[in-house]
Amino acid sequence: MKMIRLFIADDHQLVIDGIKAMLADAPGVTITGEANNGKQAIDLLAKIPADILVMDIDMPVLNGYDTAKILSSRYPDLKIIALTSYNEKAVIKKMLEAGASGYILKNVGREELIHALHQVASGQQYTSSEISLALLSEPAANVNSILPPPATGQPVDLLTERELEILKLIAQGFSNSEIGEKLFISPRTVDKHRTNIMEKIGVNNIAGLIRYAFREKIVK
Repeated sequence: MKMIRLFIADDHQLVIDGIKAMLADAPGVTITGEANNGKQAIDLLAKIPADILVMDIDMPVLNGYDTAKILSSRYPDLKIIALTSYNEKAVIKKMLEAGASGYILKNVGREELIHALHQVASGQQYTSSEISLALLSEPAANVNSILPPPATGQPVDLLTERELEILKLIAQGFSNSEIGEKLFISPRTVDKHRTNIMEKIGVNNIAGLIRYAFREKIVK
């Protein structure tokens, strides 16, 4: 497994320290640097190697939107994940248009954060289930870049009974840990099922799973 070099930018040191503690023993992840605003992140990333930047949006000196635009232009291989408390569609779309490959909320758990990092590092896009639900009310053309086309085939043929059960809970906004508690299985097992579901229906992020679940009336 290739080591993911992670850089963190947030104007609250408590958030940075929390992420560092959360990822202290995370497999395949090493933290290479940190910054407290967008300008500082840009300056430091010119010297510090990083594969992914996890960044707040509302920062002083230079905000997340402008920082993402600049860094996306300078470093096309750098992946950016917005980590924020904003769940409004306009904010989400603006950040994704600025070059972010992922968008997750600050109430994210350790398992989902690690999953998001590995998804984005592999070249895929990632949005948390809460974000995906907000985007689903948008016209498909507006969010085409993160919502893949629907998979073909009937869900009853593609997925096992357990996978259908897990997909329904994902689409309802439950985290891996919450699903695990409901089904009496570990979050790691939930994650494995989620990966299998994605492969079967041909999507690569939570948004695609949720759209599929609604399209196939697995949830209503």
